[in-house]
Amino acid sequence: MPRDGLWGWLGPVIVAAVAAVLRLVDLGRPHSIIFDETYYAKDAFAQLTFGYARKFVDDADEMIIEGDLDVFADEPSFVVHPPVGKFLIGQGIRLLGMEPTGWRLATALAGVVTVFLIARAGRRLFRSTLLGCTAGLLLAVDGMAIATSRTAILDGLLAMFVVAAFACLLVDRDHSRTALATWVHSRRSAGMPLGDGPVIGWRPWRLAAGVMLGLACGTKWSGLYVVAVFGLMSVVWEISARRAAGLPSPALNTLLRDGPVAFVTTIGSALVVYVGSWWGWIFSDNSWGRGWAATNPATGLSTLIPDWLRSLWHYHDEIWRFHTNLTTEHTYESSAWTWLFLGRPVSFDYQSLEQGEAGCDVAKCSQEVLALGNPVLWWGACAALVVCLLAWFLHRDWRPGAILAGIAATWVPWLFYPERTTFAFYAAAIVPFLTLAVAYTLGLIIGPPADSPRRKAVGIAVAGAFVLVAVVVAAWFYPIHVDEVMPYDEWRKRMWFSSWI
Repeated sequence: MPRDGLWGWLGPVIVAAVAAVLRLVDLGRPHSIIFDETYYAKDAFAQLTFGYARKFVDDADEMIIEGDLDVFADEPSFVVHPPVGKFLIGQGIRLLGMEPTGWRLATALAGVVTVFLIARAGRRLFRSTLLGCTAGLLLAVDGMAIATSRTAILDGLLAMFVVAAFACLLVDRDHSRTALATWVHSRRSAGMPLGDGPVIGWRPWRLAAGVMLGLACGTKWSGLYVVAVFGLMSVVWEISARRAAGLPSPALNTLLRDGPVAFVTTIGSALVVYVGSWWGWIFSDNSWGRGWAATNPATGLSTLIPDWLRSLWHYHDEIWRFHTNLTTEHTYESSAWTWLFLGRPVSFDYQSLEQGEAGCDVAKCSQEVLALGNPVLWWGACAALVVCLLAWFLHRDWRPGAILAGIAATWVPWLFYPERTTFAFYAAAIVPFLTLAVAYTLGLIIGPPADSPRRKAVGIAVAGAFVLVAVVVAAWFYPIHVDEVMPYDEWRKRMWFSSWI
């Protein structure tokens, strides 16, 4: 690790502070329920109040904005996402009230935490505080990350848990390899055979990763793909460590010796956390589907399963049916293959204003919350991913391999659902790994310490220019991410393509 001590923490704190300003200032704007907040903010309020989701009266959105919170109907609601994200949104409501700043507080803070985590994870991944903070800064100013952080939806919360799991696995990789190297050295020093190698049972960072993965799945089911990919990634790392240590049959020994412990530590903890996240539903008599088992008597082996678990399984079956049959057309839907080049961003809110309305001092104004990624970052990331693929394939560099695993976990699965209704803001969980890909490529451009001063000066200039342009472009687009009132002509200048409108 770099020996920069204070800067190893201060640098990430600074970029997180930048993220905090961009996400928290005027968080209550717009003062309305926008886009999918009509589901998640209200469900979070119901979950906070009753422990489970309830239906609302038809004009609940307008009543809430006017301060009337007598909006609940007398029956439970069927919701299609697990409770963790809405639990966090509910804590903001608990703290600040059922109003826009309250229901957006959790997602905004999650965005800040994600920036800090990616800066620290990048520092560990690249062994460079500069490159880690570069990744953090690019994430801090990205429009997709800003818009999803300032809106009470689940994708920014999912991104936080995914990045946290990734960071925990990076720490576990370093600690486990150190422990393995120490064990090998002690055996060789004592003239003892290595045998099949040790079983490192206590790996708290891997356990923490399992908890984070459980929380990710408890926010959105797409976290399941992350569990699978990150689990495979950690297995590959273990095999590589045992091979590097000179242990025999590294793949077989990883499977037989580390495999069971890893499965219990990671998958087991994720499962326990996920099921536990449903506690409000489990301990309620009135939640949707809670009494299903009572009206559907168990038969055969199912009599050994508790009624609450059978009912929960039925609920999950209904959720699965919903997600697999979601093909409703939507104005802002887009296929996953278009996300990385910003084919169709999502407008969370748009208002057209006349002169004299809401601070509009020209003939016509616009204000919008547009989930549009920073073009410099995203288009640069498309090239950076090619660099990562080549570096991983040709040089067996594990670092771009880890970044590609993050991309594979958060983006590739969506490519297999071309008929499903999907949206570009699902890519909020992809953005942190795009920033790592760009930071890795910038590190190659800067070059290793052994390069000549002239070569490094050119590399630093090119990398610095890229970051500077990304920040300037981010500032140019910032008003359309945060609902600032601006002249229509200025808004139109930012719509570079018709598909962005």
